[in-house]
This record gives sequence, structure tokens and C-alpha cells, in this order.
Amino acid sequence: MYAVVKLGGKQYRITNGDRITVEKLDGQIGDKLNLETLMVGSEIGTGTVTAEIIAHKRGDKVLIFKKKRRKNYRRKNGHRQDLTAVKITSVSA
Repeated sequence: MYAVVKLGGKQYRITNGDRITVEKLDGQIGDKLNLETLMVGSEIGTGTVTAEIIAHKRGDKVLIFKKKRRKNYRRKNGHRQDLTAVKITSVSA
């Protein structure tokens, strides 16, 4: 059985035992979460999805470079997103 959940503005199709990386969630490593479901199986409606936080980490660096030609204007900046690794423990309708 699979479910569609919404986390951090993105939707994920998950099944029991999946490990996904999402935007940072509040909580400590080992905490249990109940996730909001959009769909369970082929039925639209609510179900229960429980997950466990495995780790907090940071994503790859993304470079932002701005330039205006012939104006001697150059700006370089970087960004690393905070992420949370989550393991899905159960999916039920």
C-alpha cells in the first residue's frame, strides 16, 4: 500500500519502509511523526502514516552568481538547505 503525503510544500509517494529526505522538520533524532496524508492507495482521503526521524543534515551547496555586463557588478553567494532524513514506519488506510 502506498500513500501521498505533503511535507515542506512538496508531495511524496511513499510506501512502508521508505527513506526520504525532506526539508528540515522540528524534532530530535528518534522522534515519531504522524504525517498528513492526501491520498492512501487509490482512494482520496485520510489515512495514517507514521515516520521516524533518522538524521538532520545539510544539502549540497548551490551557488548564486549575479552579473551585469559592462557595469563591474558581480555578486557571488551560496546556499545550503537544512534537510531531515525520515524513515516511514507504517502506512494504513
